[in-house]
Amino acid sequence: MSLNPGAVRKVLIVRFSSIGDIVLTTPVVRCLHIQRPDLELHYLTKPAFRSIVEPLEGIERVHLLDANWRKMVRSLRDEHFDLIVDLHNNMRSHRLSLELRVPTRRFRKLNFKKWLLVQFGINRLPAIHIAERYLETVRILGIEYDRKGLDFVIPRETTIPIPLPDKFIALALGAQHATKKLPLDKLTELCSLMDAPIVLLGGPEDHEIGETLEAEFPHVVNLAGHCSLAQSALVCSKSRVLITHDTGMMHIGASLHVPILSVWGNTVPELGMYPLEPEEGSEIFQVSGLSCRPCSKIGFDSCPKGHFKCMREQDLAALSRRAVFLLREQE
Repeated sequence: MSLNPGAVRKVLIVRFSSIGDIVLTTPVVRCLHIQRPDLELHYLTKPAFRSIVEPLEGIERVHLLDANWRKMVRSLRDEHFDLIVDLHNNMRSHRLSLELRVPTRRFRKLNFKKWLLVQFGINRLPAIHIAERYLETVRILGIEYDRKGLDFVIPRETTIPIPLPDKFIALALGAQHATKKLPLDKLTELCSLMDAPIVLLGGPEDHEIGETLEAEFPHVVNLAGHCSLAQSALVCSKSRVLITHDTGMMHIGASLHVPILSVWGNTVPELGMYPLEPEEGSEIFQVSGLSCRPCSKIGFDSCPKGHFKCMREQDLAALSRRAVFLLREQE
């Protein structure tokens, strides 16, 4: 369907999930809003992620993916959009474009190139961040990346459930898949190596591990399972350094300009989802030289090879030294 960029006035941005991926779309929202203030921006996502999108400056309205598809399509059709910016690019977003009959610009997933990297270790992916590739979808509107990184808005009314240490290391326990996470014994080793206050972050699924670590170490405070996403972000913003896996909290930390020590297991930064515009002092930790990495662009419930070397051979001593150095450098 043809598009006249100069006639575009009302835009629907589509990204259904998940936390990290939606945070990675925020440069698209910001750059559209600032560089094309004549546009009315709407965003379609799942209900669980409304709180991430709604506070973003420039978003006129957030639409929610509805189980009643026909009702949702009728509601969106009534908006009379001039352009759909499809940052999800799956069967459902394709169906939406067809039913709305609106010109669409789609994010190029480059799945074949990802497959080459995962299956054969052949890297043909562009050496740019995925957030910058998202922006390619709106280049036709004259939009350029402003190099200001990611955005995450913490509501003013957000509070933290308990008092925090004045200076601490935030340690995000979670990730969507087990092969992206340090196992409990390695987390235990890491906490034992850091003689500094540590605050644990994570969802309800990380609560038990957090309780185990808090019970073992007097310098560890467990907030995993006790905080909303906004509260976790607020804790992260007050930390001196964030240790995190390749997950949504890594991108939230980047948006909050916290030094990030990212720990990589089965995935690799070359897939394009490393911290964007990282704060000074940030560093990537990964086990180099493993022919089995990356074994997936997403992750597994367990190591396909059975050895889990990508996490079990992490240099935790170097990681802990770096975290404590960044903590004390800011004293």
